[in-house]
Amino acid sequence: MEKLIEQLDALLSKYADMQKASDHKDLSDLPKSERQSLVTRSLAAIHRISGSKSTYSIEIDRIQKDSPQLFRHTSSIMGITQALRDDLKDGYIKSLVEIVHADIFADFLDMAYHLHSSGYKDAAAVIAGSTLESHIKELSVKYDINIESNGKPVKADKLNSDLAKAEAYSKLDQKNITAWLDLRNKAAHGKYNEYAIEQVGLLISGIRDFIGRVPA
Repeated sequence: MEKLIEQLDALLSKYADMQKASDHKDLSDLPKSERQSLVTRSLAAIHRISGSKSTYSIEIDRIQKDSPQLFRHTSSIMGITQALRDDLKDGYIKSLVEIVHADIFADFLDMAYHLHSSGYKDAAAVIAGSTLESHIKELSVKYDINIESNGKPVKADKLNSDLAKAEAYSKLDQKNITAWLDLRNKAAHGKYNEYAIEQVGLLISGIRDFIGRVPA
């Protein structure tokens, strides 16, 4: 969450610098390209953080309908950016971010379930396992755990250990995740005879339960 706030703070800081450099409230004496760049980056951040159906995004859509030239609405859009930043800081939309993540992961798990039900255990295992890895990364961001080291992604097993140390979830969850990741790796590396279709079913239901209990 802190990283999201930092992104918005950087945009708001840039806006403050532009206000100081301008003689007009609407920044109309500054280059259009500079205003457009700030607005575009702010729009991307708002949609990325709050989702396309949030109040913040809906308000932006309303502004866009009034005029497609977004640089003309710099102050309004930066006001929305400020509101999102403040609500994030106060914890008001934490649940919204978690719901968006949960919905995305649920779609992939549904796909894995249907593949499993149709007898495609290996593809189902890969999709479910990849969904788990993505969730672990989102949890790591939430708990300010680095997901990269020296420019390379940190392995899921290491993130799992770090998350357990941060008490993001229990030691039992950590052990289950270790087993799930192992099954996923077997599927990804063609070791199809080392696990059964029943185990993939347990994998999918276990991951679904975990994501529901420990939202990112």
